Amino acid sequence: MKKLLHLLTVTSGAYGPIFLRLFLALVVFPHGAQKMLGWFGGYGFEGTMAFFTGKMGLPYAIALLPILTEFLAPIALFFGFFIRIAALALGVNFLVVLTVLWPNGFFMNWYGTQKGEGIEYVLLIFGMVLALIVGGAGRFSVDRVIAEKTE
Repeated sequence: MKKLLHLLTVTSGAYGPIFLRLFLALVVFPHGAQKMLGWFGGYGFEGTMAFFTGKMGLPYAIALLPILTEFLAPIALFFGFFIRIAALALGVNFLVVLTVLWPNGFFMNWYGTQKGEGIEYVLLIFGMVLALIVGGAGRFSVDRVIAEKTE
């Protein structure tokens, strides 16, 4: 167990992952707060669950996953806590988003001339997520503290 914990949390003392973590958290957290708390013009937990289960027809457990992922993963990213798990969860979450946006093409809908948003935003998220999964949380992270204690 100690070895697994170390493998999940081991990271370098690099500064780069801090920026990846913080900016990814900054971008994703508002989406999670919309879904979970109703902040930023969102529908909150009840409204989002009603949409996912009612209009989209998702089972309750499946509908719960994006809400929890988009709300909790950015908090984990901010603190650098189990970064690889948080990043993987976001990667899976945005893989679903990618399948929804794929028919709209590559570019975001800056001018309102497309059917919907393209995939470029999601690709940036994937790049950040992959860098965090491979490199870890970096300096100033809970993961780094855990890894040092489990060596």
